[in-house]
Amino acid sequence: MKAIKWLDDHLEEYILVILSIFTVAIVFIQVFMRYVLGDSLVWSEEAARYAFIWMIYIGVSYGIKRNSHLGVDAFSMLFEQKGQLIIGLIANILFFVFAVVMAFYSFDIVERVTRTSPALQLPLTWVYAAPAVGMVLTTIRLIQKMTAQARALKKSGNQDSEKTIDLGDGAKEEVI
Repeated sequence: MKAIKWLDDHLEEYILVILSIFTVAIVFIQVFMRYVLGDSLVWSEEAARYAFIWMIYIGVSYGIKRNSHLGVDAFSMLFEQKGQLIIGLIANILFFVFAVVMAFYSFDIVERVTRTSPALQLPLTWVYAAPAVGMVLTTIRLIQKMTAQARALKKSGNQDSEKTIDLGDGAKEEVI
């Protein structure tokens, strides 16, 4: 159970840190080789690009987990706490539907890809799997967030004067 809790708390963070370090190292080595040694690596740009693609899709899930995606809240600010919770829940349900559709079609594309990358000779299945994995992680994080929002909505009927709502995992959403 501790391992599952650790994965829930840190999976995206560690993947993003590892991919970031890898990308920075590859780009640094490429720049050093090109401008200092006068030679370049054939595969470095491709490897950095693929790592960046994975970072983008894992980052979507991480943004959901940390409640750090940009959002327009002008409309929801017109409502009291309960209304804001309902609007947030509806927005997350729509995002969930989008993520499920994206994951479904991403898996379909992954099954059809048969090519390999030109420089690394890496099966492009690994590259096209990034949206599928990222959207599956996103759906998991959205389920967690919607569950916390539903609990907060249930609790808000009893506590309308509270200024922050606990969304789970230590994340709190301020209600204005």
